[in-house]
Amino acid sequence: MRPPGLKKASSLRANLSEGVKHSKTNVRLRRHRGVFRRAGESLLKKPLLRHLDEGGACVSQTPASGVALLTEDRVSEPLTAAWEMIRTNLRRDCGPRTFDGWLRPVALGAFDPESGTLRLELPSQFMADWVQTHFADRLALAWRTAVPAVRNVLIRAGADAPRTAATVQIPAAEPEEAPAEDQGGLYAPQLEPRYRFETFVVGKANEVAFNAARTLATADNVAFNPLFIHGGTGRGKTHLLHAIGHQFRARRPGAKIIYMSAEKFMVEFVAALRANETIKFKQQLRSADLLMIDDVQFIAGKESTQEEFFHTMNEIISAGRRLVISSDRAPQDLDGIEPRILSRLSWGLVADVNQADLELRLNIIIKKLEALPEVKVPQDVVMFLAKRISSNVRELEGALNRIAAYAMMSGRIIDLDFCNEVLANVLRANQRRISIDEIQSKVSDHYRIRKAEMTSARRAREVARPRQVAMYLSKQLTPRSLPEIGRRFGGRDHTTVIHAVRQIEKLRAADAELDADIRLLTRQLES
Repeated sequence: MRPPGLKKASSLRANLSEGVKHSKTNVRLRRHRGVFRRAGESLLKKPLLRHLDEGGACVSQTPASGVALLTEDRVSEPLTAAWEMIRTNLRRDCGPRTFDGWLRPVALGAFDPESGTLRLELPSQFMADWVQTHFADRLALAWRTAVPAVRNVLIRAGADAPRTAATVQIPAAEPEEAPAEDQGGLYAPQLEPRYRFETFVVGKANEVAFNAARTLATADNVAFNPLFIHGGTGRGKTHLLHAIGHQFRARRPGAKIIYMSAEKFMVEFVAALRANETIKFKQQLRSADLLMIDDVQFIAGKESTQEEFFHTMNEIISAGRRLVISSDRAPQDLDGIEPRILSRLSWGLVADVNQADLELRLNIIIKKLEALPEVKVPQDVVMFLAKRISSNVRELEGALNRIAAYAMMSGRIIDLDFCNEVLANVLRANQRRISIDEIQSKVSDHYRIRKAEMTSARRAREVARPRQVAMYLSKQLTPRSLPEIGRRFGGRDHTTVIHAVRQIEKLRAADAELDADIRLLTRQLES
């Protein structure tokens, strides 16, 4: 029998041994993570590439013939481990149903360390497009956080897919030097390959904006500058901006093109101020041959950003370069923007993208189905979708994608019952989607008055009557309360709304022309 002291010593040695094992494991994990952190800095610069062996330790190898270890034919274990972690988080955040239907089939493809591009593959091009549309940003952020060496994520179908893939560009942690001047320097444009003039469906609602955009991109000299494109969400403004960039680049390969959102303009300007690099920021933007700013309404109320934006606009226009700006509303309806900027925006050509009518929605669905030959959609279903989903084009395409995906996964035939089942939430949302803002816009256009008159204090008959009609339609077509409707019409009291509703009801019974106007407006709003 061992003495008690010897037993204690043996137990202590066992505990220390176990602690060493845990310590080694933790060291390996830290080394594992260290590879991820260092990869972004050293992977493209050092001839020796670090990766993990099967035991988790870091080793160094020299690539044969200058080919990196993480080639397109092999995915390293660190990337596999990161992918498993990302998949776990996606399942937790998106829910089992969405994950199993769309994200579980995603397979980890090859990684090219020179370009920092990682490929994610799906069984079909349709699923690749759907994941690209709905999860591209989330996947980009997840990979950028887990593995800084991954700068681009390529979402694609298998080798037999007939269509090309789309690339998601992940903003790098630090700006890289552009190898060529035509890349746009610090703000090289990341243009969506699918957004071209050839893929844009033209109708009465958007033909002016389309023709103006194509003219600015192709003509040697244009009579307008800047081009201001405005319209509601999901109507194709961003598509047109990307199409301008593609066409301009095709005609002028050496031109410097910059595309950015107004939010990014603001963030980059603030960052330049903090880093004392405002001169570099100004030089980059003001030397562009084509500058495109998306969603300019986001700089409302930002005085210093507006100051810089104004001078950038002046410099671009004065130098004879081209400027394209988009917004969700017309210049005169932008609140919180300096008058001198609004004046500049209105100086060129203002083109609106209106809500798509039935004919345009039908053409959009037909165009979309041409790219999905494996999906068979009956004509009555096409008409059903075009009539019931009228809020915006993006939601219409999303509904078509959902129907096609569910049909492919379940093997069911696409018919009206199937559509009602799959799109129940979308259809309910569209039934109550009419907004007071949309009613004000439609009534203003019908009576040929400025939308701002809806909230003004003017009481002239040519303004007061359309305002009462808009209040009446807001009460009939939206679930908003009387006080809320009053607030949306210039902060008026709810009793004013009650008076307007009663007045229009009385006039409709006596004035056939007014009754016809309201019936027409109702059909347009509900169509």
